[in-house]
Amino acid sequence: MSTPGTTLVIGATGTTGSRVVSRLMAAGHPVKAVGRQATDVGGAPAVRFDWNDPATFDEALDGVDRLYLIPPLGSREPAAVMLPFLRRGRAAGLRRVVLLSASAIPSGGPAVGQVHQALPSLFDAWAVLRPSWFMQNFTGDHPHAQSIRKDGTLLTATGEGRVGFVDADDIAAVAVHALTIPQAPNTDLVITGPPLSYGDIAAVLTEVTGRRVTHRKLTYEQMRDRLAALMPGEFAELLAGMDLAIADGAEDRTTDTVERLTGRPPRSFRAFVERGLL
Repeated sequence: MSTPGTTLVIGATGTTGSRVVSRLMAAGHPVKAVGRQATDVGGAPAVRFDWNDPATFDEALDGVDRLYLIPPLGSREPAAVMLPFLRRGRAAGLRRVVLLSASAIPSGGPAVGQVHQALPSLFDAWAVLRPSWFMQNFTGDHPHAQSIRKDGTLLTATGEGRVGFVDADDIAAVAVHALTIPQAPNTDLVITGPPLSYGDIAAVLTEVTGRRVTHRKLTYEQMRDRLAALMPGEFAELLAGMDLAIADGAEDRTTDTVERLTGRPPRSFRAFVERGLL
C-alpha cells in the first residue's frame, strides 16, 4: 500500500485503543478517534460512534483508509453489526483493517471469530491480533484487581495452568506495526508474554509489592457462580469454561510476535508490576 493515510480507531479511550492512538500520533500518522462519546484522545479528532446506531457510521468512516477494529463489548454475535459496517467501510474507501480478537478464538470460532473468518474476503490488507490475557486484568476495576485489593487473593479455576499474559502496550505496538507497514501481515498474530500460572502471578505480586497475595483454586462451578454475580449467566459460563481450558494447557504457549514485529521482547509481568502499573 501507499503511505499510510488516516486511521480510524474504534474504542479510542479503551485499554488498547488509547494506546494505539498515542503511538500513531507520536509517529506522525493522522488518526480519527471514535467512541460512544466524542472524547478527545491525545489531540486526535474525535467523532461519536455507536455500534447500535448505524447513523454514526458514515461520519466515522469519512476520509479514512485503515481501521483499528474492536468488537462491541459484551456482544455474543458481533458479526451481525460488524460485517455490515465493514462492507460500508470498503465502499467508502477503507483498505486495511486490523481486528482485535483473542488467542482463545480462532478463525471461524464463536463471536469475533466469525469476523476473523470473513476479513480476508473483504479486504486485501488485513491482520487479526489474537493476544493472550492482558496484564491489565490485574488493575482497575477488573474482578482480579478487586479481590487482590480486598483480601489478597486471586480466584480462578485454572489450577496450575499457565497463561502468556501480555501488556496492552505490547499489543498496541503490534497493532501500529500492522496498520502502518507497507505490506499488511494478512494473517492472524498470536501475541503473548512469558507464560505464568496464577500462582506465579501471586508470587510476583507478593515479592514486588510486599503484600501477600495467594491464588485460591476454585472448581468450575465455584468460578461460574462467582462470575454470575457480576455478569449475565451465559457469559459467566463462558469465562469459567476458559479457566478450565487454561487448566488443560490451552494458553501455555510462547510466540515471538512482539519481538519479531517491534524489535524488542514483550514486557514481563515483573517489569509491569515494578513500573507501578497496578
